[in-house]
Amino acid sequence: MPFISFRSRLRAFQTMRCDPPDAGFLADLEFLENRDLDLSIRLGAMLGFNALLITIGTHPISASPGAPLSLDAPSQPGFVLANLAALIPLVVSCALALRAMLVGEEFDADGLEGDAALRQRLIATFIRSIDAQARLLYHAVRWTLAGGVLNLLLWAAILYAKMG
Repeated sequence: MPFISFRSRLRAFQTMRCDPPDAGFLADLEFLENRDLDLSIRLGAMLGFNALLITIGTHPISASPGAPLSLDAPSQPGFVLANLAALIPLVVSCALALRAMLVGEEFDADGLEGDAALRQRLIATFIRSIDAQARLLYHAVRWTLAGGVLNLLLWAAILYAKMG
């Protein structure tokens, strides 16, 4: 990945700063910043929740022998492999949430003249990054739900096998 200098973006911000922005632009920018912060908080919560689910999902493998949900790898390899497979959707969800957190609001100011065009590009870039974050969060939630359901079904199967 080539190094991209921040210098051109700084110059664009300096150009925008020369003419004081109107109150409408500042209100729009504040609205977008609040939405971006809201998504960041949700993505952080999603990562924490996924970490908890992954920890809980590994319980059958790490439980003490004799515990209701414990698995013995040599005698129950199918359940052990199914347990590991049920964690995959949660890992995918974590990857999606991390990717969403890394989406930036970087924009290209080349070929733009004047502060109005730069402000429009800034707003458009902000909206594009928020849309990308929201889309990735949507998919992360779906993968988390799938992983949670798979783990619950697996736990039910383990308990059913032990009771039978």
